[in-house]
Amino acid sequence: MILASPITFPGLGIEVNPSPVAFTVFGKEIYWYGILIALGFVLAVLYACRCAPQFGLAEDNILDMLIAAVPLAIIGARLYYCIFYWELYADNPVSVLYIWEGGLAIYGGVIGAVLGVFLYCRIKKTPMAPLLDVGGMGLLIGQMIGRWGNFLNREAHGGETDCLLRMGLTDSAGNTAYYHPTFLYESVWNLVGFLILHFFVKKRRRYDGELFTLYVGWYGLGRVWIEGLRTDSLYLFGTGIRVSQLVAGLSVLAAAFLLLWNLRIHPRDPEQMLVRRRARAAAEAEKKEEK
Repeated sequence: MILASPITFPGLGIEVNPSPVAFTVFGKEIYWYGILIALGFVLAVLYACRCAPQFGLAEDNILDMLIAAVPLAIIGARLYYCIFYWELYADNPVSVLYIWEGGLAIYGGVIGAVLGVFLYCRIKKTPMAPLLDVGGMGLLIGQMIGRWGNFLNREAHGGETDCLLRMGLTDSAGNTAYYHPTFLYESVWNLVGFLILHFFVKKRRRYDGELFTLYVGWYGLGRVWIEGLRTDSLYLFGTGIRVSQLVAGLSVLAAAFLLLWNLRIHPRDPEQMLVRRRARAAAEAEKKEEK
């Protein structure tokens, strides 16, 4: 068991000893993990609202979509975790509802969020692809920040290593071991992905849905590698197959196929993107008013 003991990075000459608990309210401990998840969510929403017009969307589209996407994302993240760790809940299935005890999986959350976006778009008759583009950028922000909660909890690390970035953790017996800081790998990977999409792809995108497809491929590519280093992976029903690694690999293949299809085999017309269609409609309406 890893305690709230010092965390060392000997290769970098760094030693810190942060507490997983941020503060206490009426005797209830508030963990940094939850605060960072909330911070990542808020920053993702602010970014999405600011960028919405660039995708032909209004701020209200983002906020209304969240009403459906957020609850389903939480449900999906919890179900994904519980299904593949069912032995922890089989004796007391009601404990599946004890979400405050931990146990969420990012891929389940993404699947739930996409389902929420789909339902919102069907009900409101709003194009889904632009919302997914904005959502993919927001997910990178949230995942990048949220992973630091794993750092403060001394969890979600990789196997033992002697690499330069090794992270030292001390167990209850006082033994120190050095692990791959997979939380850091994934956070940096998401940061790089966000910077690439924001600065080099967003303004040059050629069809609605391109950014989300790139998000799926980029995150999947990194997760295939990083998941293979982790020691807390969910496995596919008693097999040696890591569930998230499998999902990530399939995501990369699906993203590659969609990009090839939409950019090479059956190229999409950039003029059909929602933002350009609405710009043309606005210009035509303005001309009519002038007449």
